[in-house]
Amino acid sequence: MTDAAADARRLIASLDLTNLDDGCTSADIDALVARASTPAGPVAAICIWPRFVKQARAILPPGIRLATVVNFPAGGEDVAATLAETRQAVADGADEIDLVVAYRRVAADPAFVEGQVRAVKSAAGAATLKTILETGELADPDLILSACEAALAGGADFLKTSTGKTPVSATPEAARILLQAIAAHGGSVGFKPSGGIKSFEDAKRFRDMAAEICGEGYPDPSRFRLGASGVLTDLLAVAAGERRVEAKAGY
Repeated sequence: MTDAAADARRLIASLDLTNLDDGCTSADIDALVARASTPAGPVAAICIWPRFVKQARAILPPGIRLATVVNFPAGGEDVAATLAETRQAVADGADEIDLVVAYRRVAADPAFVEGQVRAVKSAAGAATLKTILETGELADPDLILSACEAALAGGADFLKTSTGKTPVSATPEAARILLQAIAAHGGSVGFKPSGGIKSFEDAKRFRDMAAEICGEGYPDPSRFRLGASGVLTDLLAVAAGERRVEAKAGY
């Protein structure tokens, strides 16, 4: 097995295979679950709309986690509604909650975001809480760092870049800010770049950066995830040796 093929397998094992399309159907969820067990091994999780959690829970193979989204994609400020959504998702069988924080409040009131994260973390119970900071909309590095610090102070288990619903999703520049904040916080919180990850090279770029900043042992599926829908096909091609990787992916 080539180094690239081994890397592709590791990336597949860290993938949150996602369908958050507006027109997603029950049949699409069945298809997503079927894709999640790949010839190169299972993905880490599937990530789907809350309304499909019960359906997916009934058919998802053991070992693949079930993630869903709350306060998505708008990142509103109605904490009570988000708490209700979170509790229902956990009751329906979600293992992981991907929360869009109220990122528009970060500039003026980061304490609101900290409190929002803390409340949702409590409602999520044993479920993993990933906080979506919508870094493409925040844009300013200082605001992105402020969002990181608020989410970390609120008890987030992961920092995640994006919903994938905005013009700018995961970028290397934003990823570096998130990873540096995680490292400064002790290096145990997870990292999930999401949106716009289309190729093996895209995915490996983020994994390499995570290893550089947080340590070689950091990017395993417990702390490193990729939020994507379309990248699996390319990762499988590399894993099977069907696509040559010409050069080491850099960033």
